[in-house]
This record gives sequence, structure tokens and C-alpha cells, in this order.
Amino acid sequence: MIDLPHRSPALAPAALDTLGGHTTRQLLRLCEVAGLGAADAAGYAQTLRTALGPVAERPLALPARSRSFLSDDHTPVEFSLSFVPGTTPTLRVLLEPGSGVGSLAQSGRSGLRAVRALARRWDVATDRLDELEDLFFPLSPHGPLALWCALELRPGGVPRVKVYLNPAASGAARAAETVREALRRLGHRQAFTTLPDADRLLFFALDLGDWDDPRVKVYTAHHDLSAAAAGSLSRMKDGPAPAEIEAFFRTAAGIDDGEDTLLERRPVQACHAFTETATGLPGGFTLYVPVRDYVRHDGEALDRALVLLRRYGVDSAQLLDSLAAATSRRLEDGVGLIAYLALAHQQGRPPRVTVYISSEAYAVRPPALLSAQAAAVR
Repeated sequence: MIDLPHRSPALAPAALDTLGGHTTRQLLRLCEVAGLGAADAAGYAQTLRTALGPVAERPLALPARSRSFLSDDHTPVEFSLSFVPGTTPTLRVLLEPGSGVGSLAQSGRSGLRAVRALARRWDVATDRLDELEDLFFPLSPHGPLALWCALELRPGGVPRVKVYLNPAASGAARAAETVREALRRLGHRQAFTTLPDADRLLFFALDLGDWDDPRVKVYTAHHDLSAAAAGSLSRMKDGPAPAEIEAFFRTAAGIDDGEDTLLERRPVQACHAFTETATGLPGGFTLYVPVRDYVRHDGEALDRALVLLRRYGVDSAQLLDSLAAATSRRLEDGVGLIAYLALAHQQGRPPRVTVYISSEAYAVRPPALLSAQAAAVR
């Protein structure tokens, strides 16, 4: 078992700790790992508290105000670090800005107001989001979420902004129609037909503001997936070889070469990112393996993540420091801190390995082996 670096006692939750207090402490430490200065880190921490709204001041001794789909324990915050060789990791924070405000419709409207307030602060255009409002924010929405917002944190205190919308907002039966129309409005008329077959359309995402090539992204869910099937998902022009995707899938899922195991507990996710409109072909592809459902505890998830980082030439110390910034618990005492392992390819850039880190503000999921033993006793 790999020991994490020294954890500060300040990470331990206080008796009257709040959601905002817990998550901003984590963010401040993660900013340090990602090489962001103290002033930038403080500004981003305050942004997180503000974007969460009133729920940020809610004591963690109380249950989560709403059952956020963003994490297993309903914390409306998740962190991720994207790794490429020779640089500090890119830190992102994903949050549900309308969490806990009431109905799904109210959550969506609150989330829109929060995103637009952030956009005004940083002079970020929201015209692409505005054009889709009627599609994704109906009067009586369906589904587990209305809007998520991701901030890619950069030096200088101005992040890159992304929003995630629910294709099933008008009902699961209309999800494909909604995504097709959203792509059409944004100029990607041929994009929908290039997507692979999937069990569900999960998210429709937009880059807002200062991006070199702003993307439109469609996320799909794939149940009972094999390594070979994972290798065939990419529709990216000049994308990764199937063998590379299969190898990543096997390592992340803990499947030996030659085995034809299907991932049945939680679906694998794929994302296709569109930038140009001429061909309809995506310029990016990402595969997300929900590692937390295919390990006994986070120590095993870390071992797999380290193998992948070494394979792609990344220094593992940065991931160890990141986990220590997020928690003071032993990795073998829970499962879910490392939620997903992802491999991203984008044209003109080296592949990226991304590790998604749960806040665990409300609960730590017990190790899988211990849960099985407890069930046998009952």
C-alpha cells in the first residue's frame, strides 16, 4: 500500500464545519499542488463559495440539502486533475450551482443566474448557452440534474468556464431530439450522426469564453462494456488506435489481458468533442472508467492510476499530493475518493490522463470487501 504524503490536520472537519468550509479547504490545497499562487487560490475558493449559494453555509452535520447526481454522497462539488508529461496538472472544479434551492426547475434557473453572474465578472460570452435555454430549461424538467458548471483554474484568477446540460430535460424519449437540435443550432449539423450507439445520452456540454477552440461535447453512457467494445467507441478523426483505448480500459478496470469481462456495475462514459462544422467529425474523444465500482478500496484505484500515469510519462508525486490535499483518511478505509479515471485525446495535443477526486463532504463509502462482510453478518 502506498502511503500518501503528510496530511495537514486542518483537513479534518471541524464540529461545526460547513459545505463551503470543507470544499474550499480542499480547493486551496489542490491549488497549491497545481502551482497556482496564493492570491489566485483565495479568489477561486471565494468563487466556489459564492457559486454554491446558500448551501455553502449549511453545516455538514445536517444531511445534504438535495440528492445531487454529481457525487455518490450528494456533495455538489467534484475535483479533477488532468496530467500531461512535464507540466503541473490542470485543476478543475465541477459544481452544481443550483443545488439545494428547491425543485429541479428552480435549481436550473438558479444555476443559470450563477453562471451568468460569473460570466459577467470575467467578461465571458454566454451567447451559445442563451441560444439553447428553451431546449434544456423547460418549465417542468425531467432528470437528475439541470445544470453543472466546471471551472478550469488558471494563473491570473480567470478560469475557463464549461457548462453541462441535461439532454433528457424534456423527457428521456426526447433526449436524442434535444441533442440533435442543440448541435444544429450551434452549426454542427452533421455531428449527431457520427456519435456511436449508446445506452443513454448523459450530458451536453459547452465551452464558454476564452478557449482556443471552443468545444461542444456530447457524453454517452455504455452499459456492460468490454475492452474491445471500448476500443471501437471513438469517432474522432485521426484519433487513438483501438488498442490504446483497450489497454487503458483494461488497466483502469482491473481486467487482465485475454479476459472478456464486461463492466456491469456502473456504465462507462464516452465523450466526443466537436469544434469544426464542415465534416461533422469530432476533434476530441475521452473515455471515462468509473473505477470506484471496480475496486475494493481507493488504494487499489490509486495503484491503477499510477500505472496509467507512468505509461504516459507523468510524475506520480503530483497525484499523491493531490489526494493528500483532498483527504486525511487512509485510502484502504473507503472507496470512491478516486471516482473516475479518464483518457482524453484532442487533435494537436498530447493525450491526457485525468483523475476525478470526490470531495466526500457528507460520507465516505465503505470498502467493498467490508460491505460484503457486513451484509453476510446481517
